[in-house]
Amino acid sequence: MTKYLFLIIIILFTTGSSISESPGDKNIDISKVPTKSGFIKGKVTDNGDVYIFMGVPFAAPPVGQLRWKPPQPVEKWEGVRECITPPPSAYQNKPTPLMMWSKEFMAPEEPLSEDCLYLNIWTPAKNTNEKLPVMVWIHGGAFTGGSGTVPLYDGTEMARKGVVFITINYRLGIFGFLAHPWLSDESPEKVSGNYGILDQIEALRWVKSNISSFGGNPDNVTIAGQSAGAFSVNALMVSPLARGLFQQAIAESGGMFGKAQMLTATLDNAMASGSKTVESLKVASLDELRTLPSDVLLKATGRWGPAIDNYILLPVDETFSADRQNDVPLITGWNADDGVSMGRSASAEVYKGNIEKRYGDKAPLILGLFPASNDEEANKSQKLLTQLQFGWQNYFWAMMQSTYGKNRAYLYYFTRVPPGEPNYGAFHSAEFGYALHTLHLWDRPFDKIDYNLENIMSSYWVNFAATGDPNGKDLPEWPAFNKSSQDIIELGDAVRSVPLPHRKQLELITTLNE
Repeated sequence: MTKYLFLIIIILFTTGSSISESPGDKNIDISKVPTKSGFIKGKVTDNGDVYIFMGVPFAAPPVGQLRWKPPQPVEKWEGVRECITPPPSAYQNKPTPLMMWSKEFMAPEEPLSEDCLYLNIWTPAKNTNEKLPVMVWIHGGAFTGGSGTVPLYDGTEMARKGVVFITINYRLGIFGFLAHPWLSDESPEKVSGNYGILDQIEALRWVKSNISSFGGNPDNVTIAGQSAGAFSVNALMVSPLARGLFQQAIAESGGMFGKAQMLTATLDNAMASGSKTVESLKVASLDELRTLPSDVLLKATGRWGPAIDNYILLPVDETFSADRQNDVPLITGWNADDGVSMGRSASAEVYKGNIEKRYGDKAPLILGLFPASNDEEANKSQKLLTQLQFGWQNYFWAMMQSTYGKNRAYLYYFTRVPPGEPNYGAFHSAEFGYALHTLHLWDRPFDKIDYNLENIMSSYWVNFAATGDPNGKDLPEWPAFNKSSQDIIELGDAVRSVPLPHRKQLELITTLNE
């Protein structure tokens, strides 16, 4: 009997060890790192200071009957899974450079796949007990493009500064954000459309459960993102499902406040749009929809972005004003030329007519702060208005957090114009190469000013991830934002604390959103 009991113990021990080994307090072996689903193998930088793991699955492939379903657990594997090459990016149109967004801003051209729920990890830890701060980067791309393996998201230098840096993929476009009555009917919560946001939440759950194996602290996670990534950070701050999964938040050029959010809708509106899309595909059932080829779905037009469904996402303004958000320290801000390159300016006459038509009796207030006495002045006013489409979101976000939240907000204004051509000013996306310390991967003639700004910004970001405060030794003081002083940090040719720029215009936009 004793012999059989011993055999059973051996069997139980050996069959469970491949997926349940605890990291404990030991050196990290990149050839065999335990996760909850199985062992993975990574690679190391040439000088051995950063371990890299590419294409780590955090959820099952969302294909077949899992298309338009919440992310499901990864199927466990035997042996050691090699994670040394970039994973597929979410299925999307071929990534093509455009205007100022050169190849360094693009997802890899291939592979692109619906099987895309992977993350990448850079860690400087050599021991599992180091408990380093963790930063999870959420890519931009208007919820229709982008990838965690965009060249300028490389995490090597951020890891060298002391964080475990992670990039994630999530479902995009019709695959990530189709809302439809068929899908809502099959959902226990009667919701649909936020699959890409659920992917982000699942990635954070994976981090919570596994990052200690890589020397990271699961209780000190910062979520960060730019553009649609900033929208995502905003969504995660109002999602009850994300509560407790992060301790700091960084949002660059984007948010979902006010009446005129660019990428959000109510669930009913999202389902109405989705119904039109599905009608155009001429299918008779959800099963038939799930069997359509990826390329056919990709060609379908529709509205792709988060939906306020009161389950995954709560109404943003109301949630913050009631202090029901996931209340964490916040860095947010915008660029001096955000949005400026995204549309042509109208003549003074046309511009004034458009303002009067849209705002009625409030038009004189707007033309007083965004004047148009001639075409040149109208051009400047329109550029400022487009810039502040982003700027107001981040200003108001900082205002709401500092007014109603218990944790501090820090607001920035990025003004540095990257040298070289094409020159679109301090354009939308220009800042994150500085913040993520990846200028060496961007083909521009950077100089001493740029590298100094890169070091300061990335230090702010790393300090914030570690402590919830960006300030640190030898850095210009960054004051916490509050509604009385409204001081911010300017990140430009010089880095300095300054009064909030365009304050009157921002306050006017606030009244227009009430």
